[in-house]
Amino acid sequence: MKLVQISDIHFGGENQEAVEAATQWIRDAAPDLVVVAGDLTLDGKATEFDAAAAWLERLPDPMLVVPGNHDTPFVGPGELWTRFTRPWRRFSERFGLEDGAEWRGPGITVTSINTARAAQLRWNWSKGAVSRRQIRRVCDRLAAAPSEDLKVVVCHHPLMEVLGGPMTARVRGGVDAANRFAHASVDLVLSGHIHLPFVTTVPFGDGKTQLVGSGTLSLRERGAAPGFNLIDADSGCVRVTALAYERGRFDVWRTWAFDRR
Repeated sequence: MKLVQISDIHFGGENQEAVEAATQWIRDAAPDLVVVAGDLTLDGKATEFDAAAAWLERLPDPMLVVPGNHDTPFVGPGELWTRFTRPWRRFSERFGLEDGAEWRGPGITVTSINTARAAQLRWNWSKGAVSRRQIRRVCDRLAAAPSEDLKVVVCHHPLMEVLGGPMTARVRGGVDAANRFAHASVDLVLSGHIHLPFVTTVPFGDGKTQLVGSGTLSLRERGAAPGFNLIDADSGCVRVTALAYERGRFDVWRTWAFDRR
């Protein structure tokens, strides 16, 4: 099976050349699923959401989309009111459930959690959080999936800090979630947020759960060219290819391969 993992397009501050090139690349790849791991917009504006929706309509189906911390309004007095009263309305009107979206195909079960919060009891609201209810829901859903399925969780923030990453996620409840997901035999946790591709093993359970982050298609680069991930999985192995947009085309930036359970 073949997945494309995109995140942090940040419409309103997108890299237009990279976005356009990614459109054709993804269409040609004909993946089984396109995963969009949050931060579709820069400031959560309706016009930015419209641009994101128009672009995603050009990509192949099926698709699973989750919001990020930039996908709720926060610029201007009226926008702040919307943020506190209906933070995910613009997202859900265009892309469906902001939390708990699911998809199943032959040999794969995918579920999602919204790790972004409209407001928090800490200064930096851009950081992530996972509730106990969200953890229970994911574990219950994946426990009911066929044992041979590739089990995938999609969220915006990396559940654990990435060694050497350009920024922190500081996900409240993230380490507990990673631990519980590892013991629930989750194979992949797909995320974005730090704008840099990575693969790292969750240090719990049997050591087979991998955190996989994709880069950005925006102008907000943090140590890597704009890009996204291609994930190929067969019965024994998963291969992650990070693609980077340089010199007018996408080329392989880095690859990882690891055994499945």
